[in-house]
Amino acid sequence: MFQGVRRVSRSSMMALATCLGLLVPSSPALAQDIVVGQIGPFTGLPVPDAPQINQGIRAYLAQVNKAGGVQGRKISLFELDDGYSADGFVARLEEAMQRKPVALISPVGSAAIKRMLDDKLLDKHDVVVMNAVPGAEALRNPGHPRLFHVRAGDKQQLEKIVNHARALSILKLGVLYQNIPMGVSGMKVVEDEATRLTGMDVKGLQASTQAEELTKAAQDILKLNAQGVLVIGAPPFASAGVAQLRKVGVTQSIFILSDTAPGLLTKVAGDSARGVGIAQVYPNPNGRTTGLMREFQAAMKAAYPDMTSYATFQLEGYLSARVVVEGLRRSKDVTKPDALAKALRGMGELDMDGYRIDYSKGNAGSRFVDIAVVGADGRLRY
Repeated sequence: MFQGVRRVSRSSMMALATCLGLLVPSSPALAQDIVVGQIGPFTGLPVPDAPQINQGIRAYLAQVNKAGGVQGRKISLFELDDGYSADGFVARLEEAMQRKPVALISPVGSAAIKRMLDDKLLDKHDVVVMNAVPGAEALRNPGHPRLFHVRAGDKQQLEKIVNHARALSILKLGVLYQNIPMGVSGMKVVEDEATRLTGMDVKGLQASTQAEELTKAAQDILKLNAQGVLVIGAPPFASAGVAQLRKVGVTQSIFILSDTAPGLLTKVAGDSARGVGIAQVYPNPNGRTTGLMREFQAAMKAAYPDMTSYATFQLEGYLSARVVVEGLRRSKDVTKPDALAKALRGMGELDMDGYRIDYSKGNAGSRFVDIAVVGADGRLRY
């Protein structure tokens, strides 16, 4: 975790935008523009999450703006770097609200999201937050009426992994979990699901990101002689956890959650990333079997013509922006967050060629979960 808060200057953000090939202007919005923003860790770990999410957002918004915008208004996007810290997020949120956004899209980091909820920042500020990474149950229940989720939560992912492990005849599962809300609540979900299935033994060990503590926990996991291991934690913890487990001699199947990108895992764990199962809360972004994927790829190709393959976080940004726009199209006032929230709840099931979002019964939109495996080339195999 970053202890300091890095404040990104306007010139630095412009350089970042140039690097990412962004297509939606970040200049001050015109009075008639609909303003949305993204606060996230654009520098340091867990990059590339936020920059890739940003690319997906911008690809879709560029497409919408080219077609005339929403209700005759263009959509203007800005981004702010929170340095992957709760204090950084709070400071950037205060800055963001000066721009009067109707929505903020896909903040990243359990510490930032927990701080947002604990400090009741969504009661203080009038804004909708669309999607949040990760999807820890502790950050969803009770959550907040203006915090909407696109991705399936950690609960659904963990239940899928436990059931998948059981289908593979794994009856003894070791769990290495981080000492943060995501890890603690995740461990409880795993225990509950294993109890429901019956006949499955689960043993958990908690650790921080400190190297000595993580190594000790990995060694203790090895001693369990489990048939499989699940790692629950933020991307830096999950990646380092996989590396340490393999280093101490764990050869069994390892599973992690979707918020850890395969690129980061491979960068940290090297060859140890091969064969790791990663829960996926979106379809294969490089698949061609559905109209949704073809639409996503067309938007990305138009925005970033040099790209030849696409990442899940890019799809996450694309879908998060698309859900916001669908809500705005149904909103009675595109400048009012409350009107957007009401429109999202009232639009019923949004079926994007099989990927379904529905806020009529709560603020969790999707339950889609799949499991992909990291291949020898560092890419996911579905």
